[in-house]
This record gives sequence, C-alpha cells and structure tokens, in this order.
Amino acid sequence: MNVNEHEERQDQSGEDAQVSTGAPADAAGVPEAAIPELVIISGMSGAGRSTAAKCLEDLGWFVVDNLPPALIPTMVELGARSQGNVARIAVVVDVRGRRFFDNLRESLADLEAKHVTRRIVFLESSDEALVRRFESVRRPHPLQGDGRIVDGIDAERELLRELRGDADLVIDTSSLNVHELRAKMDAQFAGEEEPELRATVMSFGFKYGLPVDADLVADMRFLPNPHWVPELRPFSGLNEEVSAYVFNQPGAKEFLDRYAELLRLIAAGYRREGKRYVTIAIGCTGGKHRSVATSEKLAARLAAEGVETVVVHRDMGRE
Repeated sequence: MNVNEHEERQDQSGEDAQVSTGAPADAAGVPEAAIPELVIISGMSGAGRSTAAKCLEDLGWFVVDNLPPALIPTMVELGARSQGNVARIAVVVDVRGRRFFDNLRESLADLEAKHVTRRIVFLESSDEALVRRFESVRRPHPLQGDGRIVDGIDAERELLRELRGDADLVIDTSSLNVHELRAKMDAQFAGEEEPELRATVMSFGFKYGLPVDADLVADMRFLPNPHWVPELRPFSGLNEEVSAYVFNQPGAKEFLDRYAELLRLIAAGYRREGKRYVTIAIGCTGGKHRSVATSEKLAARLAAEGVETVVVHRDMGRE
C-alpha cells in the first residue's frame, strides 16, 4: 500500500475543517507559557498529508484537517485557553482550501509576533509517483480542472513553492509506503524532548537522481571508486575494508574534517534561525561504497557533537 491509497479517500473531502480529536476546555486566560506547540502539515496532494496527520494524532496531537489558514491563530488561542489540555496542535493546510490559502502568510506572521513555536512539515513527491497514485484511485487532481493530472500537479507546485522553501522538514514520499512514512514521522516527533537540531545523513547514487528533500549535497565522486577493486566490489561502505579503502585515499580525511567544520557553522545558523531539521545528502555514482562510508563517518561526527542524527542509505542494494 502506498501513502496515497491511505489518504485519497479523505483528501478531496470539501472545504469544511474537520477536527479529529479533543476540544478546548474553557475561556479562562492562561499564562503565555501554555501556548500550544504548533505543526503545520502541507505539501503536494497525494504525497501523504493525511498519513502524516494521522501519525501525529496517534502520538497525542490535536489534529485539524483542512483548516482555513486564517483560522490558525484562533485555533492556537483556543488551545491556550484549554488550561494545558491541548498542548500540541497539528493543522493540515492544502489546496482544498485555496480560497483561504492567500491568508497563510499573514497567519504565519501573526504567530511569529505572538512567539508561537511552529514548524512546517512539507510532503513532497515526484510527478511520476503522484500521477500513478491519482490514477490508481481514479480521482482527479484538485487543481487540474479540465486539464490533465500533470497540469494540476504543475499548478500546485507553483502555488506551494514559497511554502516549501519555508518548511522546517521536507519529506519525499516518492518511494515510501504508509509504514515507512509513519516511521519517518515517528522518528521526528515521538521523542519526549525536542532536540535543538535533528539531522538526516542520506547516502545516494547520482545515477538514481538527487534526493529532492536534501538541504545540502556533497559529491564523493572525486575519490577512487571501490567498485573497480574486485575484492571490494561485492561489499558496501558499511564494510570496514571498504571504509578503510575510501578514507586512505588522498583528500578523503581532509574532506571529512573540513565538511564537518562547515556543518558546525551551518548548524549554528540553523539553530539561530529556528530550523530544527536538516537533510545532508552524500552522493557517489551508485550509492553503495563511497557515499555510504562517508555518511557513516559524518553521522558519527555529528552525533558526537550533540546533533541527533539518523542515517539513511537510499540506494544501497539497488544495483
């Protein structure tokens, strides 16, 4: 089952907001410290918004589906009046509410002025995956009108372009099923304490394409490829001999040292700007040897410096 099969039955359900759990308690004033934590879930239709929202609901969040953006500050205010009963709110915002979508920027500015802690999660997917999902459920894209599905996808990408750029976390669901998407959401939101910065270090193969959710990309193809060493070819960068071969090459250790130093500088800036998630993509030709070995070393460096780090080897095993 892909992410779209789970959510498409809900995804086109009209303009009315749907509250999925809980209710504000009363109208009594509360201290500013009781302002709820807010997550805004958005992204491409068919990319898994409903699945992501359901995951947060299962984690105890108060979830509102398809809330007009202009009402987000009101929702947060009602949560603040609940005397702690609604401490975490997740709001799904998408093109079903396109009449209200222009109000989102104003609402975000209002939340910032009120010092509300908010995060934006953006669900992304390739055109090919989105077309396949819409065709599998035989539903039109909400923006395609009299055109094709790809016309609706193009229009939605343009509409959401600025929001995607402001997102704290971008998840590419092109190759994910429902359970894999839920695992990613759990990894980001299930912890009891919110770390200052979470990093995903992802190895990949350039021949399979760049990861669309990468914030930073490094290219390890300047190093000799273990693929051409017969005794190393069957193994991946997780193998100690492959890793030793990679980091015995001229420039490999120096690259790791300097890139780790650069990431320290970038991480400090991300923290100052309130960005909590970063995806660092490390690529080589096939995503099996050099990128895998480097990702493992880099992730260990970041973890040693207090950055909560997850390692993903996107293309290992695809050859």
